[in-house]
Amino acid sequence: METGALITIGLYFVLMLGIGVYAWRKSTSDVSGYMLGGRQLGPAVTALSAGASDMSGWLMMGLPGAMFLSGLSAAWIGFGLVVGAYLNYLIVAPRLRVYTEVASDAITIPDYLGKRFADRSYMLRVISSLVIVVFFTLYTASGLVAGGKLFDSAFGLDYGLGLWITAGVVLAYTLFGGFLAVSLTDFVQGCIMFLALVLVPVVAMIQVGGPAETAEIIRTVDPARFDLLAGTSAIGIVSALAWGLGYFGQPHIIVRFMALRSVRDVPAARRIGMSWMIVSLLGALGTGLTGLAYATANGLSVADPETIFIILSDVLFDPLISGFLLAAILAAIMSTISSQLLVSSSSLTEDFYGLFVRRSASQKELVLVGRIAVLAVALAAIGLAYDPENNVLGLVANAWAGFGAAFGPLIILSLTWKRMTRNGALAGMIVGAAVVLFWIFAPVLPSGAALTTVLYEMVPGFILSFLAIVGVSLMGRAPTGEVAETFERVRVKLDEAKRPATAPGT
Repeated sequence: METGALITIGLYFVLMLGIGVYAWRKSTSDVSGYMLGGRQLGPAVTALSAGASDMSGWLMMGLPGAMFLSGLSAAWIGFGLVVGAYLNYLIVAPRLRVYTEVASDAITIPDYLGKRFADRSYMLRVISSLVIVVFFTLYTASGLVAGGKLFDSAFGLDYGLGLWITAGVVLAYTLFGGFLAVSLTDFVQGCIMFLALVLVPVVAMIQVGGPAETAEIIRTVDPARFDLLAGTSAIGIVSALAWGLGYFGQPHIIVRFMALRSVRDVPAARRIGMSWMIVSLLGALGTGLTGLAYATANGLSVADPETIFIILSDVLFDPLISGFLLAAILAAIMSTISSQLLVSSSSLTEDFYGLFVRRSASQKELVLVGRIAVLAVALAAIGLAYDPENNVLGLVANAWAGFGAAFGPLIILSLTWKRMTRNGALAGMIVGAAVVLFWIFAPVLPSGAALTTVLYEMVPGFILSFLAIVGVSLMGRAPTGEVAETFERVRVKLDEAKRPATAPGT
């Protein structure tokens, strides 16, 4: 890789660190500021931060690679994700923003669950915190592996050095700047990803000769690349669409809704977030298809389809621009890592240290513990990522389903169903996680394969978790007192937020 690209990457890192310094000086004096940015995020930052922390390197490499190999039949996951994200903004975002403030200013998902159900035993907080910390440590390790491999493949640097560079920059701005730094860097990274995913497929298509020529070349390779149903089945389509169910239970995404400055900003955030997501997904799909046409027309050999974005960035653009495009991949990777580090740190600080070690801890002490927790999770993830072939990283591919099944129905019903009980919440979380693990690992098919080879584990995990919550809740007594009163207060505030804002003095 030429010097110009390295210069661009260097400037990108300097920008990320600069944002971290700004956030450190502005919003880290208390734990609410460090963990939630003081609930002062605007709709644009909220939307792009949620999008960038959601998509990760899958958007820049995985999806274009799938399109390169399979054509439009790989787009079903994108359809599911768009519907899931829209419903997440519609159902979860406004309710969670209000509920977490009304319920004694809950600043983590486990904290919200504990206060939502007045759980004096702390079982909900402890179990949900353990799930978050374990899965996000693995998730973070996966992102670091992607960063190390990017530096290895794109820049020819040692994998270990690339790992430490990626981890070091993310750790620096997350450690010192907290949630505001993570959200602002996510916003910038989301803009970079957006521009890159528009630029690469458009330039590739122009180089091939335009839309008609691009389509004709793809048809000569395989006409089925334009068939949405090619190589799929009804179960396969259901499995792909089910990815959208995962949104409701992803802590690193829904925590953004908690930090929004007002519930009245949710519609604006939804419009911005969905526009960003749809254009970015179309860009990723277009990168795969135009990459296939360009590679065919120019006799390029593509050993790994997931590198098609990197290849196009290298051959189509000046080194300074290609450095910017490669920074987009780093942006996708780093935005997710930083979000996962901070959510894990928040759980360790609020739901373990502040609950069991020092309940009287000062705000300054909690912020310090939060920083130490970020460092601890990062070091654990680096240890796992140092061997890219480590088998434990295989678990990360299923973490989306694990979170979606364990937390998705739990979050939706806790926000919308007054009759839900604490025992129902525990049952749903445990059943969802257990079903996903069984579906992935139990060799129950005649060939010795697991059920995940037939149907995506999100589907049975989500459904059975939902049923467990409803069944166990109906077997118990309806919530009364503080729990019922808080639910009604939230409903009233949501109704108020739907009314047109009244100008002062009128």
